[in-house]
Amino acid sequence: MFGIADYGAFVVAIIVFLAIPGPGNLALLTATGKGGIRAGMAATLGVIVGDQVLLWLAVAGLSAVLINYPSLYSSLKWVGAAYLMGLGYSLFNAKPGDAPVLEMKSEHYIRQGLLITVLNPKAIVFYMAFFPLFVDPKIHQGLITFGVMAATIAALTLAYGLVVVLLAHYLAERVRANPLATTMLNKVAGALLIGFAIKLALF
Repeated sequence: MFGIADYGAFVVAIIVFLAIPGPGNLALLTATGKGGIRAGMAATLGVIVGDQVLLWLAVAGLSAVLINYPSLYSSLKWVGAAYLMGLGYSLFNAKPGDAPVLEMKSEHYIRQGLLITVLNPKAIVFYMAFFPLFVDPKIHQGLITFGVMAATIAALTLAYGLVVVLLAHYLAERVRANPLATTMLNKVAGALLIGFAIKLALF
């Protein structure tokens, strides 16, 4: 279908990829908890844009560059680790009444989601290694194939983000009035981001 080796398997792979816990999911949850549905959807838009950046970089041949120049990938890992570590540290040490770690303006949430996605090793590995497996060289249709894949990824990410954001908003409304619960959630989110950063740096 449109030059995609197995479109059904491709859709399933994207859904599984989205559901795997990681910085992207945590960004949606954190944004929603701090800024509501609008902020959560803004972060979702950032994730979508980040996905598109990685996809088209893979199409342009960045995967071959990273394979031939492993030091480039190593540098990218360290940048991503430092970014996640800083964000996690700020969240972990946030106290009630402090200025939000993530800015409340929607355009900042978009940027946050974008940066977390393009620096996310899970996303990098998917687009640089796993994604090309679904391109059938025998029936490949050039930009049409990649355009359909890009549109599919964007649509599935939007639907997934909407579900996550609505659920997060529902739960956030019930803990927002409890400062202790908010503090604990910030510490859990911060600790997870720090853990992701350490894992990224060491593996």
